[in-house]
Formats: sequence, C-alpha cells, structure tokens
Amino acid sequence: MVDIKLGLLSMIPPGEGRNFDVAGEKIAVFHTRAGEVFAVQSACPHRGGPLADGLLGGTTLICPLHGWKFDLTSGEPLLGDCRLKTYAVHLDEAGMLVVAIEKQ
Repeated sequence: MVDIKLGLLSMIPPGEGRNFDVAGEKIAVFHTRAGEVFAVQSACPHRGGPLADGLLGGTTLICPLHGWKFDLTSGEPLLGDCRLKTYAVHLDEAGMLVVAIEKQ
C-alpha cells in the first residue's frame, strides 16, 4: 500500500464529496457533517453515476442517478445489489487527506 496526500480536508465542505484521480484510480472522497472522511470508487457500480454528486446523510450515500444507497463505512449496498470498492483514508497531523492505494 502507498499513502498519497490529496490536499486539505477544507477542500471538501461538510456533507459533500469530491472526485480525485489517484494513481490511475478514480476515487470519491466524502466529508460527513460529523467530520468523518470516507473514500470509495467514484462511479456507481449500477450504471456509472457520479457518486461525489450524491446525497450524503451520515454515512449513507445515495447515488444521484437512480437512488441506490450505500454504507460508506463498508461499501455495502443498502438499496441495490452492488457494493462499492472502499479505500482507507485518514487525516494526517497537518489536516491533509491521505488515501491508501494498492501498489500496481
């Protein structure tokens, strides 16, 4: 695994997500209103919807295209039958978002 710094958490307003291209992988990073951060694949596995544009409530993400729901803590579907790929993400001591990506 390789840790990659994405930037300051302040780039993502609470309750929203943003897309990042990290080592050739497209990832959506979410900043919950409770201050937690989560990283998942950027496209919905159902029909490729842009997950960073989805509705975020707590740790539940709703795809903006067809309303499929996912638990950001595990990637498991809450409505639908496809799970999300998740990535380990944390804040470092400087408040930078750091995501772990498998070496290719």
